[in-house]
This record gives sequence, structure tokens and C-alpha cells, in this order.
Amino acid sequence: MPVSETIRKKLGTLPHKPGIYLMKDRFGTVIYVGKARDLRKRVNQYFHPSRRMGWDLKFNALVEAIHDFDVHVVRSEPEAFLLEGKLIKEFHPRYNVSFRDDKRFLMLKVNLNDPIPNFIFTRLKKDDGARYFGPFSNSGALRNTLALVRRQFNLRGCRVFTPGEADYKHCLYAHLKYCTAPCVGNVTREQYLEQVRAACDFIEGQCHEMKEQLEAEMRKAAVAQDYEKAAGLRDLIRDLNETTKKERKFERVPYTLPLAIDPQRDLVELAKALGLPAPPQRIEGFDISNISGTFAVASLVSFKNGRPDRANYRRFRIKTVEGQDDFASMAEVIRRRYSRLLREGGRPRESRSDEGGEAVPQELQKRVDETSRKVKCGQRIQRDPLPAALPDLILIDGGKGQLSAARAELAKLDLSRIPVIGLAKEFEEIHRPGESKPLRLGLGHPAVKLLQRVRDESHRVANSYNAQLRLKRISESVLDEFPGIGGQRKAALLKTFGSVRQLRLATVEQIAEVPGFGGKAAAELKTFLEARSTPAT
Repeated sequence: MPVSETIRKKLGTLPHKPGIYLMKDRFGTVIYVGKARDLRKRVNQYFHPSRRMGWDLKFNALVEAIHDFDVHVVRSEPEAFLLEGKLIKEFHPRYNVSFRDDKRFLMLKVNLNDPIPNFIFTRLKKDDGARYFGPFSNSGALRNTLALVRRQFNLRGCRVFTPGEADYKHCLYAHLKYCTAPCVGNVTREQYLEQVRAACDFIEGQCHEMKEQLEAEMRKAAVAQDYEKAAGLRDLIRDLNETTKKERKFERVPYTLPLAIDPQRDLVELAKALGLPAPPQRIEGFDISNISGTFAVASLVSFKNGRPDRANYRRFRIKTVEGQDDFASMAEVIRRRYSRLLREGGRPRESRSDEGGEAVPQELQKRVDETSRKVKCGQRIQRDPLPAALPDLILIDGGKGQLSAARAELAKLDLSRIPVIGLAKEFEEIHRPGESKPLRLGLGHPAVKLLQRVRDESHRVANSYNAQLRLKRISESVLDEFPGIGGQRKAALLKTFGSVRQLRLATVEQIAEVPGFGGKAAAELKTFLEARSTPAT
């Protein structure tokens, strides 16, 4: 894929400095976050044609999806490492694997208000009056440095919150003279606090004398040809340098990136384009997936504040429509979705893989009939407020036909107040109720980009659900056609071989070993599968 002119110009301006880079797709969504010792060399590797042959499929897919990128320069590689982890947790990029969980980098904590303060490791900073050091990119270096600090300043390493005489009897730190044992009064609390404060200064970087002492011992050990001791001191000096080095603490500094996507701006532009009274904070998008009239399914995706709200995604199997009728399928999905929300009073429910179908409740139908009667008589209608769980905007994947079907169902439910639009794929035209001509804002318009994200996400969910059902049906249909097979024997076959594909490769003898099958039945099944070498669809 040729490199765009925008990316080519950016590549030429990148510095030879450490930092992080963010790869973005055509919607401005961050799809990958990486760190680099040299930003210019590292980012250029993504777009070098000679390197493409050595990449795996995942990496090629990432490069194909890159539409733009941003970089941020830091002072050192450890800083880049810390910032990379922070941004991955913030953006959850699609192509990142590491750091996507909620595990944070190690920090060091000590509370000087404790009876006998102690240094402990933590990953979460709290507003508890304690002093925190870090985060540290190298946990091993931190642990080694803390061990050195405890020996140097005679600090306790026991885990008891308030140790006493009973704990002192079994304390190796005290008996080895690593700790001054304030628990039994060997030193006063004020004297021990001075030791702790000196250790805090040491961790913050006031350790030049200690480094010089360790370096002198290392040289002395090397002259004496005690290379094992010299190597250990060398590693300790390296860990000490890495732990006490000044690094930017990104979790304490508000940090923003010049991302192309601005959800709030997109929502404001969408409201202006559609003439809405306010930006739609919740958008629900619908799509139908119906391949040759089989396995008709639909998807509902929810976007909150311009970002996917995956907890409120839904999947539907079309139940009342025969054949390939997208208009009727859309009407069924709209009816099932919003009749349920109205019946439940707008309360969100737990996520399910398949939304059940419900008829319009009698109470709701009575209200609809009463509304229709008042409209015909010209009476003023006192409308109830909409439930909180209902969306501010409904997006239909399709043109006028799908939009009309959705509007008709919303009218039956007395939900015509909810704005609903359709987005046609060919020219990204926005179809609006009561407007004969579609609205064309242009592919670069922020509102169109937001609608594309909603539409593409609903399309992805619907297609993946359709593919899942078709794959399941293909696996089951072949065995269902074999005469005399029941649920137990079919389950035993799939448990033994894992899939119909593996079953086709099995011998008659292997099939005969499955419970419920003898030699004759196994031979008949083998003949049956060979006759149907191509799975039914």
C-alpha cells in the first residue's frame, strides 16, 4: 500500500529521540501505541516496503489500517515505557496486547504517621497522607534498591503493622542487625523517623556518596579478581541508577494528545447538521445481516458520548420474517427493542447474546390507541417524558425504505419524538424523515465520521453474528441428516473429534470406538460423510 503524502511529510520531521507513537485509523481512533528509543527509525520501519515480507498477518493488518499517527517526545526510554503503558490503559488500542489489563507499575509507599513506618510496594496511589515514590518501569531494580536501602539505613522489613516483643523474638532483620528494632525500644520513634526520612532522600536521588562507595568496592573486587562480587556490585549500581533517576510522573500531570477524533466536537457538529436541540449523548445504530434469505440477524450498537458502549450492544435473530426482507426485518427489530424498554420503564438490563422477541404489551397498546384517538379528534396530547434508557438518536443502516419501516414502528409505540435517520453506504447520504433529498455533508465532515463509526460497528456485529450462526449450522447439519442419529451420539462424536471436519478424517475403527457406535454404524457413517464431502450450507 503506498504511503500517503501526509504520512510521508510527518516521517521526515520525526526527531531521533525517545518517545511514544500512536497509530490511528481513518476515524482517528487509536489502534496501536508503541514506544521507541529513536522515534524516527522506529516509525519509519512501519512504512518501509522491503520489510513487509517479514511481517506476520496481524502486523500487515495494522499497517493497512494506519491512516495517520501522532508522536510525543520524552526524555528517556524508561519514560517512554511508562507513558506507553498509561496510554494503552486509556485508549485500549485494538492491536496492543500487553498493558491492556488494569495492572499498574510498581510504586514505593511509606506513611510517616504510622507507629513504626515501613516501606511497602503498591500499584495504586491513594489520598491517605503517605509518601509515594515512582512509578518505576523496572520492578526488579526497585526491589534490589529497597533491599540496599534497608541495609544502609537499618530499616525494618517485617510486614507486621505494629511489631512488638513477640515479633522481635523471631525477627531476622533485628538479629542480623539490619534493623535498629524500634519495636523493643532500642531506638526512639523520633530516631527511627530520622532513619526513614534519610532513606526517602536517598530514594529521591541523594545517593552520590553511596554510589561512589559501591564503585570503589567494585574496583577493589575487580583488582582482587573477585569477579563475582564485582559483577554483583556493578548490577547493584545499575539498579540504583535506574531507580533514583529523575523521571516524569505522567500520572500526576494532566496529559492530552493531539488526536484527530474529538467525540464532543463530532456530536456538536452532528446536532447542527441535523437540527437537533442538543448533541445526542446516546446513539443507537441498527443493521440487518441477511445472506440469501438464511440466518437473518440484526445488531444494535450503542454509542455513549461519541464512544462505543459495548455493555449495551444487542444481537437479534429475526423470527417473524420469511425470506430476504430487510424492511420487515428492521421493523421487527425496532418493535422488539423499544417495546421491551418501554415495558421495563426504561431500565437498562443485563447484556444477553440474543434479544428475545416480545409483542407490544396490552397497557402500551391501550396507550397507543388512546393517543391515536386523541389525534383524530384534534385534542391536545400530554406526553409523558421519555425513559432515560431511550436513545437521543437512532441510526438505521440503509436508505428510505429501512428508515420508513423504523419510523412506522416507532409511531406505533408513541416514540416519534426520538430522532431517527438513515445512512446510505454509496455516497454516505443522510436520509431524514420528511426530507425528499438526502443530506450530503462530505466524507471529511466530523458528523459523517461519527455516523460512519456507528454504522460500521453495527455492520461488524451483525456480520459476525451471522457468520457464527452459519458456522454452527454447517457443523451440525451434516450429522443431523444421518439416519438414526440422536442427540447423545452426535454429542459423543463432537466431543471425541472436536468438529465435523476432524470426524471426516477419522477411520472406521476410530469412529467405532465412540460410545454408541459399533462397526456397522461406524462404516455407514463413514460412507455417509464421504458422500457429502462438501459441507451443506
